[in-house]
Amino acid sequence: MMQPLDQSAHPIAIIGGGPAGLMAAEVVAEHGLSVHLYDAMPSVGRKFLLAGKGGMNLTHAEPRDAFLSRYGQRRPQLEPFIDAFDTEALRSWAHGLGIETFVGTSNRVFPKDMKAAPLLRAWLHRLRERGVQFHMRHRWRGWSGWSGNARDNHVIFDTPDGEHTAHADAIVLALGGGSWARLGSDGAWAPWLKQQGVAVTTLRPSNCGFEVNWSEHFQSRFSGHPVKPVVASWTDAAGVAQRRQGEFVVSSSGIEGSLIYALSAPLREQIAATGSARLYLDLLPGKDLSQVIEGIGHPRGSRSMASHLQSRLGLRGVKAGLLRECAAADFSDPVRLANAIKALSLTLNATRPLDEAISSAGGVAFDALDSHLMIQSLPGVFCAGEMLDWEAPTGGYLLTACFASGRAAGLGTLAWLKERARSAR
Repeated sequence: MMQPLDQSAHPIAIIGGGPAGLMAAEVVAEHGLSVHLYDAMPSVGRKFLLAGKGGMNLTHAEPRDAFLSRYGQRRPQLEPFIDAFDTEALRSWAHGLGIETFVGTSNRVFPKDMKAAPLLRAWLHRLRERGVQFHMRHRWRGWSGWSGNARDNHVIFDTPDGEHTAHADAIVLALGGGSWARLGSDGAWAPWLKQQGVAVTTLRPSNCGFEVNWSEHFQSRFSGHPVKPVVASWTDAAGVAQRRQGEFVVSSSGIEGSLIYALSAPLREQIAATGSARLYLDLLPGKDLSQVIEGIGHPRGSRSMASHLQSRLGLRGVKAGLLRECAAADFSDPVRLANAIKALSLTLNATRPLDEAISSAGGVAFDALDSHLMIQSLPGVFCAGEMLDWEAPTGGYLLTACFASGRAAGLGTLAWLKERARSAR
């Protein structure tokens, strides 16, 4: 149990009102310290609420090793924080707010009512009961004279009433990544931290759509149509062939949706390395190549090839449109056409803009932080959430890491304050 800290000290400033910032605020406030939370938006949790509109996916109940593998190269950095606040701990925390959860058929974990707003309301009520003070429409602009030791450190904000400065003994930055700027995650903090010598990896789209050069005819006819089921194949950075089944949506500019978001990291990196990425789509995953060849080869009489494919193989609608769009030259050769149906080549030319992405990759480099998420060159300044350099697919992984890193930053803040007090004796 951590010893009580000096409650007469200056407040702890939590900057950013998303899940990571709110969790850091809760951890610090639990120990009786004065906590002031600042956010540039009129209210907290805006991205959290929007993400929950289709059903609030809090976390995922798959086995630990599979769960941690979703964080890719950043697993070693995130693993201790997630182990300390894993799926069961997160569900227990939600239950403590009066929010019952359940595990869906895909192992995703949801609140019983599938909504984000009741959870956020209960959470804010508890934070206010513990003394957390909220300051909205306060856009962080940095600090003056920060040393981590002085009692007169100033944190600076732009507000509708002009510049505001506040004292703080420690700061937790939980400013989000670079996606969905209208909800507050605009990445505006990155240049400022770079100027302070903090290593920040360039923010890039994650869980994003990709651009495809559709013909005007295909775009106008099929934009917004879902493509399901389908198996996507691609070659990863190590040269290993990968396959994944799912569904996606044709957009006016290319493709998006759950299957594409899950593949966004390797596809994005391939585009960065070579200028484009190649994705192969199995339009009929329930039939093998020989069955497709047999179906195409069946006498079709006076029927058109489109009618023949629909009749013999069930290939219709947007899938038939994709085949015509990307493999029109193969329609005269049954074997080539069958191979195109089982491995339709689609060229992706670019990611969609960062601000359209569900999340972002890049951010404050872990090498710039200590094991408690404190910036090593700025004692008393901690970072948490999506502004750290990691990414993960949708499915509860993003939120879990935000909650876990926010908790870790809060605990790190308490440990640092305790150590500073001990050194001052």
